[in-house]
Amino acid sequence: MPPDDDHRIQVNLARLLAERDMTLAELARRIDVTVVNLSILKNGRAKAIRFSTLTAICDALDCRPGDLLEIR
Repeated sequence: MPPDDDHRIQVNLARLLAERDMTLAELARRIDVTVVNLSILKNGRAKAIRFSTLTAICDALDCRPGDLLEIR
């Protein structure tokens, strides 16, 4: 198993937020998740994401999981 910091998942949250002219703080308010937790996800430092959080982000950003996460 590769080390935790060597995963190949890329998080496209910054791009999606920019495309929708939305701030991280606004997204956090909409989905009731802390800005700190979203920042960790946005910066690619998250080790996991709950399906409920993924669903909430996709609903708020009107996207699909594959728009948010991709394999490098």
